Amino acid sequence: MLELSWEILLLLGAVAALAGFIDAVAGGGGLLTIPALLFAGVPPVQAIATNKLQACFGSFAATRFFVREGLVSPRQQTWAIVATALGAVVGAIAIQLFNSELLVQLMPFGLIAIAVYLLLAKNFGQGGEKALLKPAAFNASVAAGVGVYDGFFGPGTGTFFSLGYSKLRAMNLVQATAHAKLLNFTTNIVSLLVFIVSGQILFQIGLAMAAGQALGARLGAATAVTQGVDFIRYMTVIVCIAMSVSLLLKQ
Repeated sequence: MLELSWEILLLLGAVAALAGFIDAVAGGGGLLTIPALLFAGVPPVQAIATNKLQACFGSFAATRFFVREGLVSPRQQTWAIVATALGAVVGAIAIQLFNSELLVQLMPFGLIAIAVYLLLAKNFGQGGEKALLKPAAFNASVAAGVGVYDGFFGPGTGTFFSLGYSKLRAMNLVQATAHAKLLNFTTNIVSLLVFIVSGQILFQIGLAMAAGQALGARLGAATAVTQGVDFIRYMTVIVCIAMSVSLLLKQ
């Protein structure tokens, strides 16, 4: 069993706090936590599994804040939660059977395209547009599809959910971020259960990061609400570019 010094655990906790803040606002916190776990010597599959444990605390803290603010209702999103959960199960099982290398190679270019689009689309995320997909179609496609992705790989999941809700369900970015965090919490919990059953979780490390993740996520959720749509949009652009650079450097 991998054992780390308390100094490394504290450093991972600090990284998790920053990641939780970023994740609550724009998604992409895994950009920080997964490389940090790999750098600490955690094997890839265990790094992704342990990342889910600490991420659950952050996504729960952010979701709880958004629910209390009245920006999302878990009861009204029941079928989206079910679709996302089923997708996450498939993804969490698949990563233990298949190589995710092709996804890592293609993902940077998709993220760069998203960043360019958000910079050019000045009115994106303001809300008021006509929804392009009805809830059932959205749940079957976007919710389930991103759920599979999060269970399989993860970084950027909140970003993809937010963009989907904003563009396809005509929500402003604050509402979209709230809904995204609810589904992100769903994927984290479901994937975590699969990884626990398969014995991939390093609990000492994951729990050491959990406190920082929860604190950062709570602050990030409050910041997203107070700063509004433009702040979230530019944060999303920054996260997309940062994830692209990180993935390209790894290649």
